[in-house]
Amino acid sequence: MITIQGREVGYGCPTFIIAEACDNHMGSLDTAIEMARQAKLAGADAVKFQHHLPDEEMLPDIPMSDNFDEPLYEFLKKYALTLEQHKAIKEFCDQIGIIYICTPFSWAAASELDTLNVPVFKIGSGEMTDIPSLVRISGLGKPMIVSTGMATIDEIKRTYDALIFRDTPLAMLSCVSEYPPVYEDVNLRVITEMARLFPEAVIGHSDHTPDIYTCFAAVTLGAAILEKHVILDKRTPGPDQSVSIDFGELASLVDGVRKIEAALGSEKKVHEREQQIRDWAFRSIVTTQAIKKGETISQDMIWSKRPGTGIPSWKMDEIVGQTAARDIPQNALLSWDDCTK
Repeated sequence: MITIQGREVGYGCPTFIIAEACDNHMGSLDTAIEMARQAKLAGADAVKFQHHLPDEEMLPDIPMSDNFDEPLYEFLKKYALTLEQHKAIKEFCDQIGIIYICTPFSWAAASELDTLNVPVFKIGSGEMTDIPSLVRISGLGKPMIVSTGMATIDEIKRTYDALIFRDTPLAMLSCVSEYPPVYEDVNLRVITEMARLFPEAVIGHSDHTPDIYTCFAAVTLGAAILEKHVILDKRTPGPDQSVSIDFGELASLVDGVRKIEAALGSEKKVHEREQQIRDWAFRSIVTTQAIKKGETISQDMIWSKRPGTGIPSWKMDEIVGQTAARDIPQNALLSWDDCTK
């Protein structure tokens, strides 16, 4: 269990749903504010942004994957939010009652975010193996949520051990860093395997599929956190466009998750609302022909029909061979008073 801004997150708690705004604001503070507003209206628990200091984060010339139309360094120089913009977004989030979360992509970015009194640090998959930075960030005393895309189990364990050793309140998200992933690569049951291997961490799911189905499945497998990329308009260009859902879909995701949570009980019983249906839907024993008083009741004289308010049909073997206690008409619901042994 970890606590994020007074909200308990972990097993037995409602799934903590993070709307990942990433860089889909394209550098516009107004767009970022609107994304926070829409995340709140959709019912998400938190909205997450990213704090990039490109020169602290990377060299200018690094290889790019297919989802980038321009070098990432140049993209971030154009569109990364400033610390002052992050401050304004956080203040807005506090006003409307949604938790502001932000991913630092360097120790310097984490240090700046710490001045905003952020409640948690979200670590992206690319930084998951950067143990020196993670250890330093953990020293700021905040819970950490770490994505695990592109990583082996051994690499995840190394990070887990380093942070748990330092008593860091920790969550780890199963993740596939494809944009978007093929479904065969998602491997949702890794969630249950991570829960087994890393018992002191809260386990969740960071989803890069372009829809919401795998998120629903993740909840049934025990994911305590969901992170999903969001965008105001799917026509907006950018590196995360192909893996983002709009806010109508986010609302459907939240609604679906809450319904799934309500349905995840394990007690099998006859519920009060089932009883009225059970009374007419189950089968009872009825006569298939008129039976005279004193006749021995044979199998061909009785069968099962609705409603279920008479002798249950599963007791038919107990009726066969008994004697009719009175004349019984055809197509009549049999009662125990109608027969004697």
